[in-house]
Amino acid sequence: MPVLSSLLVAIFLPAQFYIAGFFLKPQDLPRLAEPAEKVEGISDDKNKPAENSFKEAISDPKKNETALGETGFVPQRKKGFYETKVFAGSAVVIDVDSGTILHYDRGRDQTPIASLTKIMTAVVVMEKVKDLDEAVTIDSEALSADGTKVGCPTSVLCTAERLHSNEKITVKDLLTAMLLDSANDAAVALGKHVAGSQKAFGDLMNEKAKELNLDDSHFCNPSGLDEDNCYSSAYDLARITAYSMRYDTIWKTMKTQETSVRSCDGKYEHMLKNTDILLGEIPNCLGGKTGFTYNAGKSLMLAAADPATGKHKIVAVIINDNQRWEDMRNLLNWTFENYEWK
Repeated sequence: MPVLSSLLVAIFLPAQFYIAGFFLKPQDLPRLAEPAEKVEGISDDKNKPAENSFKEAISDPKKNETALGETGFVPQRKKGFYETKVFAGSAVVIDVDSGTILHYDRGRDQTPIASLTKIMTAVVVMEKVKDLDEAVTIDSEALSADGTKVGCPTSVLCTAERLHSNEKITVKDLLTAMLLDSANDAAVALGKHVAGSQKAFGDLMNEKAKELNLDDSHFCNPSGLDEDNCYSSAYDLARITAYSMRYDTIWKTMKTQETSVRSCDGKYEHMLKNTDILLGEIPNCLGGKTGFTYNAGKSLMLAAADPATGKHKIVAVIINDNQRWEDMRNLLNWTFENYEWK
């Protein structure tokens, strides 16, 4: 019976661990631990974070628009805790401040991630562009991007003013179009403006991924459109999202439901609408990002705060899920029903 009990614990205990101020990869865990317990004393070199690590970066007030820092609270399982399951290819929920993994289901599977890529694109743009009011000239490569575009919520339906060849529009407004409309033309234009080409921008994304110790990710382009050998994981995406919270501009944008932007000369006005339908339904929602390609399936990232306090941010990522809206609602409800911060 003791052997059977141990096996059951090993099977059902989720990966919810945090090491010495840094994220610990679930498969590198040295032992089973109690929920939300901090695991200390790991000395194996492969588990050591790089000097410029993810956790260090998000807590450095000199680098942040908004320093996250430590809240002193760690999520703990409530009495009556129960497990949950969503019907996604992979899923992860993390606590932003402590790094604790609250839900984990194949979270390190390397997979195409479609427009969830644009979270990393936004981070790189924020760190490489000094003035968000810089003008970007729209070229034919941006206009010919596949999939969703400014003014075209689907690849076959255009309902508003599109971008125009040689139109000049600011970096900030293209960021807004990319994050709200999931506009691939805006992402291509930003990538080329920052790095000269989509491939060169992909190299910048991979440099950032290496800096953040994202071992499951390889980026190819700023839009997330399908290419060979382009992938990430739910776990890496959750970490990128938490890192992005240093930038108020990104999250003020992602919490916007509808807006419009204009070309620099005022000639064109572009109406934008957030693709995240849960934004208006969940009161504690901080923002989110949708993604879809045929290779990646339907995916969703959403950040939320504890509805009881308005604090304690979490990030949830689900990848390749045909019922992503329902599953995300259920996953958020489950998280706040089963965890409390102490």
